[in-house]
Amino acid sequence: MSGADTMGNGSGDAGGALAAALFAPMGSDGIYGRTRLYEDVLQHLTDFVTRERDPRAEVLRFPPVMSRAQLEKSGYLKSFPNLLGCVCSLHGTEREILTAALQHESGGDWTRSLGASDLVLSPAACYPSYPIVAARGPLPSGGVILDVAADCFRQEPSRSLDRLRSFRMREYVRIGSAEDILEFREHWMARAKQLAAELALPCELDVASDPFFGRVGQVMAVSQRQNSLKFELLIPFSPGAKPTACMSFNYHQDHFGAIWDLRRMDGEVAHTGCVAFGMDRLAVALFSIHGVNLARWPHSVRHALGF
Repeated sequence: MSGADTMGNGSGDAGGALAAALFAPMGSDGIYGRTRLYEDVLQHLTDFVTRERDPRAEVLRFPPVMSRAQLEKSGYLKSFPNLLGCVCSLHGTEREILTAALQHESGGDWTRSLGASDLVLSPAACYPSYPIVAARGPLPSGGVILDVAADCFRQEPSRSLDRLRSFRMREYVRIGSAEDILEFREHWMARAKQLAAELALPCELDVASDPFFGRVGQVMAVSQRQNSLKFELLIPFSPGAKPTACMSFNYHQDHFGAIWDLRRMDGEVAHTGCVAFGMDRLAVALFSIHGVNLARWPHSVRHALGF
């Protein structure tokens, strides 16, 4: 999900009053501890999203890491290599590891001894789901609906609270025919605007593209827009601010189906799509627009969130 770099009036500055009520600095931009106030609202927001879950959906919750081999196979390095975080560690004998670690004590750089592990930090919640479903064999009649979530990471440091490096993503994933995916996406684009209205969040829905890397990525972004494969729900966090993408509605066509050999009952390659909720962005939007005093939030918003 892409979004604005700033929030216009400074309410998104990690050093501002809003941030002080919601987050605790951890020494790196885009990474914060979360206060009780913030976590309480995010939990209610999570329940709000859960109430929209299709009763047919299978629930999967993923850790913040995933298989490096699976992400490589998915094609992520072709599209967003600049955003990826890899899990690295010290390898070798006890002596070699200790020697590397002690370099820090003498002013050396111990990180030069690191080697990549078989894990990467998950850049989106849906990536692990496709090989899991593919391993089961042909899709059941009617396809598959998943409710997935994960703590995600993207290497794009920012001091703006609407662009965290470590963030929580919730997704509803649809796997089936092209018609299944398009129907699913149309439903969610309409429903998302209703949900934003229930939360008194101003928004607009617009065609979008992912932040593909490099010159080839620019061509991919143009194609994605021309084919209307991605839409975003955009929310301005303050009056006149450039809006931030807080939800996205994605049609992958047969990209993941072909990679993982996801097949329908008739043998055809399955198509996939997802609706993604940027949970932290939505939470920050609520505080930015309604303030940090929950008692002063609109009654309709408090009711919608179950306060």
